[in-house]
Amino acid sequence: MIRVWSIPTFLAVLLTGCAGDKSILDPAGRGAADVALVWWGMLGFFSLVLITVVALWLYTFRPRSSRARTAIEEKRLARRLILGGGVLLPVATIVVLMIFGVPAGQRMLPVPLGTPPDVIEVTGHQWWWEVRYPGAEGGEVVTANQVVMPAGEPVDFHVTGADVIHSFWIPRLGGKIDMVPGRTNRIRLEADSPGVFGAQCAEFCGTQHAHMQLYVKAMERSDYEAWLAERQVPTLETLAVQSDAHAPAREAFVEYCAQCHRVAGLAVPDSQWELAPIQGPDLSDIGARPTLGAGVLAMEEGAIGDWLRRHQQLKPGNRMPAHLGLEPRTLQAIGDWLETLSP
Repeated sequence: MIRVWSIPTFLAVLLTGCAGDKSILDPAGRGAADVALVWWGMLGFFSLVLITVVALWLYTFRPRSSRARTAIEEKRLARRLILGGGVLLPVATIVVLMIFGVPAGQRMLPVPLGTPPDVIEVTGHQWWWEVRYPGAEGGEVVTANQVVMPAGEPVDFHVTGADVIHSFWIPRLGGKIDMVPGRTNRIRLEADSPGVFGAQCAEFCGTQHAHMQLYVKAMERSDYEAWLAERQVPTLETLAVQSDAHAPAREAFVEYCAQCHRVAGLAVPDSQWELAPIQGPDLSDIGARPTLGAGVLAMEEGAIGDWLRRHQQLKPGNRMPAHLGLEPRTLQAIGDWLETLSP
């Protein structure tokens, strides 16, 4: 038996799904507001359909007269059910959905504007995000597992996949779009005001699909420009070599990590590049990122060293090999140095 007090509790718990940093029902941009409007319309319409179907079902249990229908009456009734429920209702539903849904989708297309929007390139990997700013003044800016964008203006995202199909989705800013290897898809999103938003790969891409999260932050234009300026190569090069105390850690990084990871300003012998091309995230500003492992660990003191020691336990199957040949203190030293790479 359901207690009376449990109903409000159930409704309160249910309504918590309408908020949060990944809720489409808490839009923070024009595209997301359009999507939410379509969703609420679909919910209302299909709730009405459900009520109607249940009412008709209950109607069938009514007491009936003893007179049986003739064959002509049965045929007429069947024709009405087929035309009404099987043709008219689906057609009307699809037409109404397209009337609202198509314009909502078109507003997220990167159509030409008077002033071209900023472009951010995002590549999905198993299981992390590569993020590039090709139009940054002073040269391209590269980071990983975080997107910083200007607020109050449209931004064009050019997305692709490096290995398998992923899906780029910032629920509070708009719809999702597939990231297909060998193809660049485009979507235009806009944040109404500064804020932090959650994002998630929305296409199953392997065992760690759920641990492929993306941190998104919208800033005022001046703050955004300052953020990009801090990540220009000269600034990052200074960060990489500014402390002699971390020289042993840098040397260990070059020997064991530079085959797959880049740190701007760190000299790497050509032989290292020949062993394996860059396959992992760019670490030039890793100390300023909010998380590690695409959302697995919060960035805090000692977190990188912990990740280096236990990454296969924290995120099983990731492509970073186990560092069995390195002592824990060496891994911790590398982690301590990487944490200083914060513009």
